[in-house]
Amino acid sequence: MTPVNKQAIAAAFGRAARSYSQHDELQRQSAQGLLALLNETRFPLVLDAGCGPGANSRHWRAAGSEVTAIDLSPDMLEEARQQQAAHHYLVADIESIPLPDARFDLVWSHLAVQWCSSLPQALNELYRVARPGGCVAFTTLLESSLPELNQAWKAVDEQPHANRFLPHEQVIHALAGWRYRCAEQTITLNFDDAFSAMRSLKGIGATHLHAGREKKPLTRGQLQRLELAWPQQRGQFPLSYQLFHGIIERD
Repeated sequence: MTPVNKQAIAAAFGRAARSYSQHDELQRQSAQGLLALLNETRFPLVLDAGCGPGANSRHWRAAGSEVTAIDLSPDMLEEARQQQAAHHYLVADIESIPLPDARFDLVWSHLAVQWCSSLPQALNELYRVARPGGCVAFTTLLESSLPELNQAWKAVDEQPHANRFLPHEQVIHALAGWRYRCAEQTITLNFDDAFSAMRSLKGIGATHLHAGREKKPLTRGQLQRLELAWPQQRGQFPLSYQLFHGIIERD
């Protein structure tokens, strides 16, 4: 995999911390998909790994769980703290969680592991801190996400403007040896114009590219070409996400 600049990722999400909840329709719909696959609600101890501003932590706290929230971004974690989303907070990297083995009944990681350097390492860490008889519930993005954005940008330049996520086969390979169940979900969000669609990505902090590029402001001409090349549907500008939900049973 391409080397990941963790500080840059944390900074991108940190800048989005306060506006995140205004742009998180993807997260809300996706979390419902993961909850449906989990199909269970009672977990005494929950770890929310990659908690963001704490929406999922709040869900589990309201369900009666004792929640520990961790995130790579101190600003995101502070936003979660201000929302009283969890009981415990820790700045931490999912690929190296500074917590003891076999601690949590549910290890929940929703739309976070796609930012890790190594999916197998991230899943191994999540599995390690789950208790025997507990489980890991995670969602990640697949490489077929954001086809509209990628198509439109090809009319402007040949540079990558969206992260390349893992294909389905590599995610399945990372699960080898564990008891698991999985499901895929497609979520399409519609926007009034291309600028709004791209702003939604920035609003959730998902603008950092693993393979870095110079940050240059979009010119008016580039924006016009982008809008003309965007595959519109009934006058709307769609953004489609392909999601992989997985539940790993902890032996």
